[in-house]
Amino acid sequence: MLSAPSEASPAASAPSPFERLGGAPVFEAIAARFYDLMDTDPAYARLRAMHAADLARVRASLPRFLAGWAGGPRDWFEENPGRCMMSLHSAMPIDAETAGQWAEAMERAIADVAPQPSLIAASMSDTLARLARGMAR
Repeated sequence: MLSAPSEASPAASAPSPFERLGGAPVFEAIAARFYDLMDTDPAYARLRAMHAADLARVRASLPRFLAGWAGGPRDWFEENPGRCMMSLHSAMPIDAETAGQWAEAMERAIADVAPQPSLIAASMSDTLARLARGMAR
């Protein structure tokens, strides 16, 4: 007879992608690399122009969002109830070019940080790129 899974079952205690990729330091490194690329690489000039001159607020926010999204601490979501990436960016003039710049910069940032396991990192990169491209209007 099968029993209901307990809190101690392997499925219940499986580490989240957040934990498997290395936790907060990895997500902070990805966000830092992403904004460094956006801030310095001319390939992302239109994307950079859409942001405030001072990136400190978004540099602090993105790793917290990504952490919660990947199964880590949910404090960003608790501090921003009902908010999501789509609602936060709804007023921005996101077109295919700027969405592509965001996706490419994030793909590069994840590749440069190279968190392990690589399969989970690649899946995260692909999902975020599709999310970004889906915001184009």
